[in-house]
Amino acid sequence: MIATRESYGQELVTLGRKHKEIVVLDADVAKATRTILFKEKYPRRFFDMGISEQDMMGTAAGLALAGKVPFVSTFAIFATGRAYEQIRNAIAYPHLNVKIAATHAGITVGEDGASHQSIEDLALMRVLPGMTIFSPCDDLETRWAIEEAYKINGPVYIRLTRPKVDEVYKSKKHFEVGKAIVHGKGKDATIISTGIMVQEALKAKEMLASRNVHVRVIDMHTIKPIDEEVILTATKETKKIITVEDHSIIGGLGSAVCEVIAEAGSNTTVKRIGIKDEFGQSGKWNELLTAYGLTAEEIVNAVLAQ
Repeated sequence: MIATRESYGQELVTLGRKHKEIVVLDADVAKATRTILFKEKYPRRFFDMGISEQDMMGTAAGLALAGKVPFVSTFAIFATGRAYEQIRNAIAYPHLNVKIAATHAGITVGEDGASHQSIEDLALMRVLPGMTIFSPCDDLETRWAIEEAYKINGPVYIRLTRPKVDEVYKSKKHFEVGKAIVHGKGKDATIISTGIMVQEALKAKEMLASRNVHVRVIDMHTIKPIDEEVILTATKETKKIITVEDHSIIGGLGSAVCEVIAEAGSNTTVKRIGIKDEFGQSGKWNELLTAYGLTAEEIVNAVLAQ
């Protein structure tokens, strides 16, 4: 088990060895975001900007204009909340080549509580024109997302989490930007999940199989551009759609899926599992998942509900 933030730090070191134009900026939380690994290896290409997230985004924009490829990191709540205007006007509007790798997203930040639990970040980033969004679920998918972010000429948001997670993939051959990964061919329902909730969705899939209910699980690792084809195929081949995310059900994965289905004129039922219209709270991350209904058991109940 390894946290996706740790995978990010390790992949930065690998990319930094190959690409000298990569620079890394952090807002005084390098140990937590794991950018400290890059700092230790390439100190002249690492910039600790202090607790000054807005300045950090502006500096990253300047470095991008100078031909560098900046990876900018802090907790998701500070990256997308405190520095939103700078991301919008200094990075997204001129479509600059800045990669925002935001860690500690979702309620799984745990004991830090509601003030630090970013459950709105996908909604904020989705509405920015030209912003690519990755939400990887495990070690290998995170490493792939960081590699792809480097290749994309434009702004990218990568959503990373705090807890260690189980391995889902053993090979990168599955991955393609904007193309979701489908687990199984079940016809009874489709579970569309992202990030840390992919593991819960796969557990639910096994639990349902033991009841002779067969579902497919879609790992929507790219939130934008979203894979419309895989969503619409699921509406035609399965009876219902369940979306699962460690994020508000307003504006995140669930909303994106519903937009695709509504515009296609489908009457498929969609159940959104995520944070309802409320804030998080302090607690152990796995207990919070239970408290907010983000578990395999709750997914199973949603599939079985009429």
